[in-house]
Amino acid sequence: MQRENGFHNSWLGALLLAALLLATWFFPSLGEAAQLSGRPKFDHFKSGFPLTGAHAQVECESCHIRGIFEGTPKDCASCHTRAGRISGSRKPQNHINSNDFCGECHTTTGWTPVARVDHSAVLGSCAQCHNGVIAPGKSPRHPQAGSDCESCHTTSAWNLVRFDHSGINGGCSNCHNGVKATGKNAQHPNTTNVCENCHNTASFANVTRIDHADALGDCFSCHNGIMATGKSARHIPSSNICDDCHTPTLWTNAVFDHTGVSGGCATCHNGATAIGKSLKHIKTTNQCESCHSTVSFVPAIRVDHVEVIGTCYSCHNGVTAMGKNAGHVASGNTCDTCHSTTAWLPARFDHSGVTPGTCATCHNGKTATGKTATHVTTTASCDSCHSTAAWLPARFDHSGVAAGTCATCHNGTRATGKTATHVATTASCDSCHSTTAWLPARFDHSGVAAGTCATCHNGTTATGKTATHVTTTASCDSCHSTTAWLPARFDHANVTPGTCNTCHNGTQATGKVSGHFVTSRSCDYCHTTNAWLPSTFRHNSGNYPGDHRLVLACTRCHGGNSEIVTWRTAAYQPACAGCHSGNYTSGPHTKNSVTGAKYTVSELRDCSGSCHIYDNNGNITTSRTRQHRVSDSGF
Repeated sequence: MQRENGFHNSWLGALLLAALLLATWFFPSLGEAAQLSGRPKFDHFKSGFPLTGAHAQVECESCHIRGIFEGTPKDCASCHTRAGRISGSRKPQNHINSNDFCGECHTTTGWTPVARVDHSAVLGSCAQCHNGVIAPGKSPRHPQAGSDCESCHTTSAWNLVRFDHSGINGGCSNCHNGVKATGKNAQHPNTTNVCENCHNTASFANVTRIDHADALGDCFSCHNGIMATGKSARHIPSSNICDDCHTPTLWTNAVFDHTGVSGGCATCHNGATAIGKSLKHIKTTNQCESCHSTVSFVPAIRVDHVEVIGTCYSCHNGVTAMGKNAGHVASGNTCDTCHSTTAWLPARFDHSGVTPGTCATCHNGKTATGKTATHVTTTASCDSCHSTAAWLPARFDHSGVAAGTCATCHNGTRATGKTATHVATTASCDSCHSTTAWLPARFDHSGVAAGTCATCHNGTTATGKTATHVTTTASCDSCHSTTAWLPARFDHANVTPGTCNTCHNGTQATGKVSGHFVTSRSCDYCHTTNAWLPSTFRHNSGNYPGDHRLVLACTRCHGGNSEIVTWRTAAYQPACAGCHSGNYTSGPHTKNSVTGAKYTVSELRDCSGSCHIYDNNGNITTSRTRQHRVSDSGF
């Protein structure tokens, strides 16, 4: 046991000696200390912990307790703390709250002053040091904020601030006034807003909202594509300003004003820029504006059927558009057989296929108009009187109406009755009127008393004398008949002789024709009321020798076509020689049978008178009486 202990002691001594030699070799500073203290010199650098500053003056035993070199700690806290293995300088009570890595702030040359502060080793908030006592705090110009320093500053670089606005008190302009911090730039929208109305502290540049309430100027002053987003390439072509459609509250839900829009609806309503025709839209080639208005897209203000594609029923099926209602006439016809696209009602119903006598199946007052309350009481079918071409006028078949019963309908209520100016009569309508035509009426004058025409024909109740009627007080039936008003049979028997021209003046009745013999005598001097021609004129004047055998024209004697006679030999008027002196020959007219003397024209001017032949004693030898006569053709 002793040998064993002796072995161990000798072995331990050898190890210690070896260790000392090695320590001297590797730690020369230790060797220097040993040399100074009379021990072997040791280069301490070789131990991995060079002795610098104050550590170089410390005795080895201060750190290497009981001469044990190996395992001596190299960190500050192992010595410079209350729990350290030696009683070295320790943190004072007022030391900054930090970790135990002293070397991060202190040096071995001098514990104080601190050469630098490694904030990574500091524990707690910045303000425990940066309070204006231990270390500089906030300057008078520092933004008003209740936040900790580390909210904005870093320990790497104090001036490179990572600004956190969360703890800032007051408005942005307290700092962002262009002096303390950046303010509004020259390109900033013209506005009275404060910064925080539009900007946020997370990202100043990316404006999250714009409070347009305080913006000055119109929209385009900002929304011009430079300062703020303007109209996009896909924007609706429009001359409107932004706020005609958009609101600053919500840009996307535009209250669209179509008044300034250029081009047709389809330039926008194409399903891409704006809503276009839906899949259920009526098939049509129409433009939107043909049917819809910009005030209200639905319902459509009208449907232009001209360009609608397909049949009516493709839309009017009760789903897409109104179809037949419950009370519609039962029909397999297409809509446009009866209805038009111009106006749905009234419909032009085609009755051509309707079975005669079946009108009431529709015209019952429910499906279609039926008999009115004032309709003639009848069980006959509608088409007995009415036609499908026009409901009125009706062709009433009076064939079954009993005579004298017209007034049961023609009473002014059910059907037209007597007018206010009707002839006062209690006779039945069919006494004068026919069922074929109400006018003209066939008035039966058979019961009218003679001379009483004017009681009706007075110009009020019935036609009276016209303005050009012959002036007369005679009753109408003196000249007119009840069969026909014209021609009239005028009875001249009661006409006063010599008064013809009061009517026959070319106005009221036929007057003298052109070229008529010029005379002031009345018509009846030559004409009769029985026949206008031939003339009944006879010469009854003593100056006229009587009717000539030869038919002479009036102008043979009346050369001026008037009553004035144009005598050929006026000296012999009114004897025959007045006209026939040129026809006289003296040969046959012997006056003296002895001497052969001849009569002169003057002596025989009356050719129709007596003529005698005398002897020398004046005795009548021959008597010739009325040798010439106007009625003698051989005159």
